Amino acid sequence: MITRLIVFLALALPIAAPSAVLANDPLNALDWRGDILGWEAVGRLDLPGGHCTGVLISSDLVLTAAHCLFDKNARQIAPEQIVFRAGYAKGKSIVDRRGEKIVVARGYTPSRTGQIMVKDVVTDVALVRLSSPISSSEADPFRIHEDPQQGEVVSVLSYGLGRMEVLSQQRSCKVTARYQEGIMSFDCDVTYGSSGAPVFVRYGSRFRILSLVSAGSDFGTDNVVSFGMVLPDVVAQLKQDLRYGGGQAPTVSAGAKRITAGQRNGSSGARFVRP
Repeated sequence: MITRLIVFLALALPIAAPSAVLANDPLNALDWRGDILGWEAVGRLDLPGGHCTGVLISSDLVLTAAHCLFDKNARQIAPEQIVFRAGYAKGKSIVDRRGEKIVVARGYTPSRTGQIMVKDVVTDVALVRLSSPISSSEADPFRIHEDPQQGEVVSVLSYGLGRMEVLSQQRSCKVTARYQEGIMSFDCDVTYGSSGAPVFVRYGSRFRILSLVSAGSDFGTDNVVSFGMVLPDVVAQLKQDLRYGGGQAPTVSAGAKRITAGQRNGSSGARFVRP
């Protein structure tokens, strides 16, 4: 049981962070155009003062972590200040699009302190509608996976600290636990700037999006744990809110609360940090 949890949710990685691929990085750096074939729908989401990772789920919809779309004062960033750079590598991208509209998962609470409740990992999901569609010949969107299983082999692609100029791929990591609130944990190698990165699972000959990277712990060690959420229901609601103008204005949290986060074998005090 994860008890007495204090959850920290990070801001986007500042643009001023180092951009070279780290030496001895165990991840696979997709640093030339041929490496990106098939992954063009994953892109860097450039924001005022920082960046996150996003992924196309339709020709004009980018899926990312909700916390990426709020500034340090918990104010939502204007959509036109967001640029999605599909297949970005070393200063060039397949195609760039500005945001036109943002919708955030119901119940998500941005924080001025950087600390949130566990429930906000579950709802740390948002859609950015782009100013114009991206053709499938440029970047083919990914579908959402609907049946996550503990122990399932997954892969993660992201623009993280020290590798923000190229897309990095961890080809094989695992779902390590599932919690009753709808949180999943992974042993994937994520770091700051990986927020919103898609966690993929192979479905037949295709890859589908199982989750998004929302939070993590033990960055800079060999025991990195990352956390994400179950997606199908929340994404379906986001699409409906975007289509019909629903949703709600997020309330602002004053800080973290100590709560119980569901059942699993053993116990630990975990600190979730913004990746």
